[in-house]
Amino acid sequence: MVSHSGLITVMTRAARKAAPRLRRDFGEVEHLQVSRKGPGDFVSMADKRAEESIVEELRTARPDWGLLLEEGGEIAGNPDKPRWVVDPLDGTSNFLHGIPHFSISIAVMEKRPDGREEPSSALVYQPLTDETFWAEKGRGAWLHDRRLRVSSRRDLADTVIGTGIPHLGRSDPARWSSIYAAVAPEVAGIRRFGSAALDLAWVAAGRMDGFWEDDLALWDTAAGVLLVKEAGGFVTDYRGSDRAFERGEYVAAAGSIHSKLQKLVAGAVR
Repeated sequence: MVSHSGLITVMTRAARKAAPRLRRDFGEVEHLQVSRKGPGDFVSMADKRAEESIVEELRTARPDWGLLLEEGGEIAGNPDKPRWVVDPLDGTSNFLHGIPHFSISIAVMEKRPDGREEPSSALVYQPLTDETFWAEKGRGAWLHDRRLRVSSRRDLADTVIGTGIPHLGRSDPARWSSIYAAVAPEVAGIRRFGSAALDLAWVAAGRMDGFWEDDLALWDTAAGVLLVKEAGGFVTDYRGSDRAFERGEYVAAAGSIHSKLQKLVAGAVR
């Protein structure tokens, strides 16, 4: 049995507490109350209920920590302490259409000496498959008790790459099309699954060899980025620098693939 910190225990407990209700709501998706949050961006009562349940658990464990929530916004805490970043339902559109691919994402963000934040603990949980991807800085990435490693493929021609496709109100279709046109002829396949948190977890697990997407919020990616890094991969922005969180741009892949994918992406957006 792999030992992990009390924080991972807290995060796992919070995700598992919210999961049964999400599974029930998913089974009755046609009866959910749904309100429009913005162009092409829906939020369900399931989102809100899951977030309330997760926040209650996290605040009980660490009452003085702040939170950044997809639905509830920012809740201030002690500025000298870490903060939680929570997406209670990453893949809401999938959920609302009965597509069984979504996740709960929870990360702990800590300040670095230069004042920037970085994730130190991470959990991505798939309620329908009961898969718990977790990572702690310096301690590796795991799927339950199995150590994760990014893909060992070296040639782009052998890779499957994940992405997010622009839609109503999100990202720039022309920019994405330029990147797609550069990447597609070089790889074995491109996949769009609809949950960035799970996409990154799957890169960490070697199920996909790489991933790119922009116009993503911190709650979409904080946990997944740590998973990829702790599984031996690299995550940068489109320019190849470490400003992915600030710029909302992500290129994630195994080391042997990352530089090749990043150069394709950068060349397409110049």
